[in-house]
Order: sequence, then structure tokens, then C-alpha cells
Amino acid sequence: MNIVIIEDEKITADDLAETITKAEPGATIIAILSSVKASVTYFQDNDSFDLIFSDVQLGDGLSFEIFRKVRVKAPIIFCTAYDEYALNAFRTNGIDYILKPFTTKSISEALRKYHTLKQTFSGEQHYKAIIDTLMNRETPKTAAILVHQNDKILPVLLEDIALFYIKTEITWLITFGKKTYAINKYLDELEDLCGSGFFRVNRQCLVNRKAIIDASHYFSRKLSVNISVSFTEKIIVSKEKTPQFLEWLQNAR
Repeated sequence: MNIVIIEDEKITADDLAETITKAEPGATIIAILSSVKASVTYFQDNDSFDLIFSDVQLGDGLSFEIFRKVRVKAPIIFCTAYDEYALNAFRTNGIDYILKPFTTKSISEALRKYHTLKQTFSGEQHYKAIIDTLMNRETPKTAAILVHQNDKILPVLLEDIALFYIKTEITWLITFGKKTYAINKYLDELEDLCGSGFFRVNRQCLVNRKAIIDASHYFSRKLSVNISVSFTEKIIVSKEKTPQFLEWLQNAR
């Protein structure tokens, strides 16, 4: 069995590799990847692996970003020190979620689950079909985003949010009622939670379809987006994302 590890801490990666091969003597670690960028590059050219062990928080982003950029058919076992990402893990083709520090027992149990699933769906093609289903299912939407204001926790309905954006390394939201709140979530995570009604126009902004007034041509085949709430920064869609954005703008509800 060929296994890929995604982990940005070398000591942890080496320890994980040793633990896996101890729990599964027939396993071969064919690659250890340390970033979102390196992983995307690797998966674009390689698919000869059976299973992935992946951390969630990497130096250049969340590993969920990898699996949005490239199609990976192998199942994933996530290993992380944070339990807040469990739901997102199973929205990809994740089959297990191990909290660090991992042990030989926890790794063995995850590998046993992998083998059980593979046997249950009897045959490679059936197993791949299950993974395809996991990858292509519609992302569930959350009803509201929780924000903290003084000593209170307020639910802000998703339908009331016009825009999420990053400023000074903090994520903010703006409502259609012109209220602004700081929130403790990454845009990658919000992109998963919000569903198809929102579009990640660039690294800083995630926009609600209902907030968009129009889009106009900008330099170098980019687009400039006008929204219905006051926002000081110009919202630019890159030329690479323009076709996808226009298709979404036409079809999003």
C-alpha cells in the first residue's frame, strides 16, 4: 500500500511515517509533502497512491485548499491538533480524523477503518465510486455565523451577510445592514460552510451573490466587482478565475 503524508513539521512527519509503517508493515511512504503549494503540484502529476495522511493547518494555508484545487481520489485520514475542522474533513473524502498527539493505536484503528471500508464496498471500482460520491456531494450550508460582541455571542444569518474579507490578518464580515464583525474563522473554512451562494473572488474576499450589483472589465482581463454595501477596497477577480466567476454569476441563486 502506497501512502502520502502531508505535514509541515519534519519531526512530526518522520514520526508519523515511522508509526504508520509500524502499524502497517506492508505500507510504503512514497512522499512527504510540507505545504499546500507542494501538495497541489505533486497531486497534479501523481496518482499512484492508496491513502493520504494529512495535517490540516499548514504553513501556507489549510490542507482543504489542496483538495479544492486538485481532484484526489484516494481517501484521506486527517491528523491535527485541532478538533474544530472535523466537519470540513468529512466534507472532503476524509474517512477518519485523528487528534494529535497520535499513537500507534490511533493510527492502527484508522488503517483498520480504511481496510474495512475497502472490503465493504467489495472491489476497486465500487470503492472508487464511493470516494467519487464523497468528493462530489454538495457541501452542506450553515444557517448562521457566530460572532462575538463584548460578552455576547450573536448568530448572524448567512443570508444577511454580504461579504467576508481579510484585513490585517483578521477575518471580517459585513452585513447588508452595514454592520461589521470580526470572526474567528479562515476564509477557506467559510468557503466550505457558505456553499454555492458565495464566491471566493480572490485571497481576501468571499462575496455573496446577492450583494453583487455588476462587474466590469479591469486591467489584464481581470474583473472589478461592485457590491451593494460600502467597502473601501476594490474587489478584483483574477483573469484565471474570471471564467469560473462569470459562470457562477450566471447560475448562482
